[in-house]
Amino acid sequence: MSDVGKTNIVVMWTMGPDDVAEGDRIFESHVAWMEGHPRSGDTALLSYKISKGPKLSNPVDPNSEPTGNTIFVLSEVYETPAGVDEHWRQAMETWQDLPAFMDWSGRVKVGTLHSGTVVQGLW
Repeated sequence: MSDVGKTNIVVMWTMGPDDVAEGDRIFESHVAWMEGHPRSGDTALLSYKISKGPKLSNPVDPNSEPTGNTIFVLSEVYETPAGVDEHWRQAMETWQDLPAFMDWSGRVKVGTLHSGTVVQGLW
């Protein structure tokens, strides 16, 4: 089933080697916390993925040399924008690592799409 029309969050964090271990730790905490999200209704979490890999010297050439930096990518798809609002409400109330997440995000390069609409999709 396609996610076209659903709401999604995509975030990319780019960092040097000194910040990777904290990213690993934060996302282990995050995935465990995300398991408590609703799976049905307007606030339903439909998909959750974390990817990690090397930043390349030429971002559009998969054969280019790694820079030594790492990129984490988070993708969350929700039934409606209400899911994103509920996600942040819950994070502020119940995710113990939110302060560490905010501190870490402030030290690295971050690009974010909040409450985007999926406009193309397969399956």
